[in-house]
Amino acid sequence: MKSCKVLIAVFLFTLCFLPAGSWADAKQPVVIFDQGHSQKFVIEQKGDLHLSGLSGLFKSDGFEVKINIGQITDKVLAKTDVLVISGGFKPLASAETEAIVRFLKRGGNLCVMLHIPQPVHELMTRLRTYASNGVLQEQENLIKQGPKEFFVTQLGQHAITHGIKKFAVYGGWALMSESQTGKVIAWTSPKAWIDLNRNNKLDTPPDARQAFGVAVAGTLGKGRYVIFGDDAIFQNSFLVQENMSLGRNLVRWLKNREKTTPRSGMTL
Repeated sequence: MKSCKVLIAVFLFTLCFLPAGSWADAKQPVVIFDQGHSQKFVIEQKGDLHLSGLSGLFKSDGFEVKINIGQITDKVLAKTDVLVISGGFKPLASAETEAIVRFLKRGGNLCVMLHIPQPVHELMTRLRTYASNGVLQEQENLIKQGPKEFFVTQLGQHAITHGIKKFAVYGGWALMSESQTGKVIAWTSPKAWIDLNRNNKLDTPPDARQAFGVAVAGTLGKGRYVIFGDDAIFQNSFLVQENMSLGRNLVRWLKNREKTTPRSGMTL
């Protein structure tokens, strides 16, 4: 009995010296997939264009995976670590955008994948991230013959792209960041272009040809966000090889709360 009391006393004494937040850090992290904005591709189904594979990556890394089919509110986000918005067709209401901004400022993590930019335009504007008004087309690193499916080989130093030499895009939008705390972490080749005059051929001018951003990562308040210009990147059919590695990096980054790794100084 005496030895038990000693052990309990030692245990309680040890608790006094645990770093702040140790108990909170031990809880299972939660990711919510938004499915309340007319998403066609969901985590419950295993078809080629659905997101059950990405959901599986979160589960494998210890996340509790949930879905939200209603409005995104403070109450929905109160017990959430990560919010994923992929392939929405119905615009976010202004109140939803404000709830997400508050979620980020208090330390939440956000991942957005675009099928079309309009549904998250207001949210992206709050993050000072902007999408092109035309789809990206490439002349280099093509996957097949079509110019809208290509490999992205220009990658910045970031935890999401760490150890990856390329990943595949299957129809995406150019992204740019004007935030002091956001940056492009992946680009097309300098020969990529956008058909601004809508005649299905490259005319310069008026068409734009340059290296365009395809992924932006940044911070807002205590939180972090990443936006991809394509929602196909992590769909089941395309979640293979380099895209699978990108997906694993993404999940780890969304789970990791530190800003930099001590040894490399790499941005997280």
